[in-house]
Amino acid sequence: MALSAPQMLSGPLAGLRVVLVHDWLTGMRGGEKVLESFCRLCPEAPLYTLLHNRGSVSPLIEERPIVTSFLQRLPLAASRYRHYLPLFPLAAESLRLPACDLVLSSSHCVAKGVRVPGGALHVSYVHTPMRYVWDLYEQYFGPGRGGLARHVMPLFRGYLQAWDARTASRVHHFLANSAHVAQRIERHYGRVSTVIHPPVESGRFAPVDQVEDYYLVVSALVPYKRVDLAVLACAALGRRLKVVGTGPELKALMALAGPPVEFLGWQPDAALPGLYAGARALIFPGEEDFGITPLEAMASGRPVLAYGRGGALETVVPPGDPQGRPATGRFFFEQSAPALAAALLELEEGLGSFGPKALAAHAAGFDTRLFEQRLAAFLLGALEGAGPP
Repeated sequence: MALSAPQMLSGPLAGLRVVLVHDWLTGMRGGEKVLESFCRLCPEAPLYTLLHNRGSVSPLIEERPIVTSFLQRLPLAASRYRHYLPLFPLAAESLRLPACDLVLSSSHCVAKGVRVPGGALHVSYVHTPMRYVWDLYEQYFGPGRGGLARHVMPLFRGYLQAWDARTASRVHHFLANSAHVAQRIERHYGRVSTVIHPPVESGRFAPVDQVEDYYLVVSALVPYKRVDLAVLACAALGRRLKVVGTGPELKALMALAGPPVEFLGWQPDAALPGLYAGARALIFPGEEDFGITPLEAMASGRPVLAYGRGGALETVVPPGDPQGRPATGRFFFEQSAPALAAALLELEEGLGSFGPKALAAHAAGFDTRLFEQRLAAFLLGALEGAGPP
């Protein structure tokens, strides 16, 4: 689909011609929740993306004009698009954006590298620099990972890193979804960014009076999420664990699991509040860029057991917080199943000390409404030439 020009806006950025860019549209995860906020702020802006599986994202996203790259027409792209990773830079640069005032990109791979029309301001909200070739390369393509891609990727890794670093110059302002990601942006791109934590629909969740006897993981089943640690720890302790999510690691995880572990697969948004609120706690075993699921659990009145690195350090408050904030969970600091199991036993000893109202109040500080206010204020300040507000 081709567009001659972006339409004028009627939302908070009324009067501006805005184009949205997102890596790909294949499902609703944290990045797509950020994109929904972009769509609300810029209700008539067209959306450019590498690939779109129709019906895979929310109506708010689906209803706007969506322009895709040549990847859309390649064999098996709908299900095997990641196999085309070496072509992603070319696909991003093939997108011909129309004349506009503002390009607003949501990027965890190549969206930030699009070619920007002359005179347009480019603000890129970065979930992480391209994780496949930087920080998580070994987890995707190291020994025992990646299949055939493990043998091919060494040929392309240097090229992809160089392209990712070089195209950072196409961005006027970087926004990072966490201080953790801001450090990555500075390390890989040599650029300073402003942190605006991503949105959490805290109003969708609420505590309940009766908690059931299970722990919960809500995650894509991919290597770096380290769901295997939760599966092994709960199986060893005989604790019930419900795993919500799908992905390429499912078969391997099922082989590790014992009877206490139940794999629920993908669950609709309507089912998640009940699953969160009924759990004893959420287990968050990976090192994340930010991590929205811990805040969704807190909004449901439930504490979090998290690996003590990455974005979790910005959302989970452990007991004895020096700022005097109420505790919202506990950390484990060695990424192993025994360390997680030991921390889970410690968490159980103090489960009664986590107040559901205090947990929900903490999550409300990351609410979608606040995110959109902060983002709109930044964009208006940047467009006026004032830089970050």
